[in-house]
Amino acid sequence: MNSKKIIARKRRSKKTRFKIQLNDLHRLTVFRSNQHIYAQVLINNGSEVVASASTNESNTRSKNNGNIEAASKVGKLIAERAIEKGIKEVAFDKGKYKYHGLIKILAEAAREAGLNF
Repeated sequence: MNSKKIIARKRRSKKTRFKIQLNDLHRLTVFRSNQHIYAQVLINNGSEVVASASTNESNTRSKNNGNIEAASKVGKLIAERAIEKGIKEVAFDKGKYKYHGLIKILAEAAREAGLNF
């Protein structure tokens, strides 16, 4: 992989996490693999997972787990689980990913389901 890409990814993740640390909110983190997409709501320091959802679970599993429908399902599910725990405001931690594609769809689905960020 090109070293410029690696540097850009690390810069994005550091910048995102630094801004989140300034706010004292729970974090909604996202990880995207080639086959699945995962989302977790963490305490601000990252030591405890409050809620999680992924396409790897039995109720969200489908034929193609890395598509638009799967990302929106995970976004709605993570929002529902976070609201059940009493968390309505989170900071969106996209990590090394650009706010584009499946990451954007997951975030918009979580917003529609009731999370504020």
